[in-house]
Amino acid sequence: MITPPHHVPDRLALLSGSAADTFLTEGLLKGEQVHSGIDLAKVVEPLPEDDARWWVEPIRSLVEDAMFAFDKERTKADAWLAPRLHATLRLTRREAADKRLWNHLALAVAPDYVVWRHSSEPAGRVAAERFQGPADRQCFSRLWWAAELFRNGSDYEPVEVACGNQDLIHTVLRKDLIDHRPTAQALVRLLKDRKITTGREINGLSVAINAAGATLIYDILAPDDPRDPARLRDWIEEAQSAPPVSRHELPEGPDEDPVPEESVAALTDYFTELFETAPVRGRKSED
Repeated sequence: MITPPHHVPDRLALLSGSAADTFLTEGLLKGEQVHSGIDLAKVVEPLPEDDARWWVEPIRSLVEDAMFAFDKERTKADAWLAPRLHATLRLTRREAADKRLWNHLALAVAPDYVVWRHSSEPAGRVAAERFQGPADRQCFSRLWWAAELFRNGSDYEPVEVACGNQDLIHTVLRKDLIDHRPTAQALVRLLKDRKITTGREINGLSVAINAAGATLIYDILAPDDPRDPARLRDWIEEAQSAPPVSRHELPEGPDEDPVPEESVAALTDYFTELFETAPVRGRKSED
């Protein structure tokens, strides 16, 4: 496995897709060598220096701890890292939608982690999209967005459940409906209750949920309380003085109200009924 680049920057920055292409070498994708980091630092766009959120050390420390703790079961690192990355890198959704930030994190700060986590993919190389790709595939953005969409207010426990199932985050992060908080929590509850377990079941239920959503407005069946943007702003501002996240206990997210329990229960029951007739490949149909 490659070692960290010779030059790890002190601060996060923005790296455009065209600039990133130069550094996605075959040697990097095969995990054999990595750029020195010096040339990459010349083509980035700096972020404001007065914002403590952009310091690299807390993120670099997290990924090193993840590689040490989960070296024998690398997929399990997702459930551990996702909530801690989200609580460490406190972003607005607009900031998180900027792919340039994730390009820089993957290529300049932690290319060794990307190779470590995804080196088991076919053909003995890491797919380029793990460094620079869509939000549901890029190594770090997929974890941050999973934490953002599956957290229940300040509670990251549902994120651990969701990220513990690769099929769920691979399938569901592509769906717009997951931005409906009761839907996200209902899916987590189905996983916890083991009403869905396999990738085929998750894919089949996802198809059924999307099809039903074309005629059913989930906001009516399972309403959610309006979110107070001031609470998120306060949480982000607290990053200036926040201590490092715990390695042994889950951090706390923004101080937002949890999803109404009655909405989660209603959708859990509804999805359970949907699943009975969902198109699950390989499942025998019953009379």
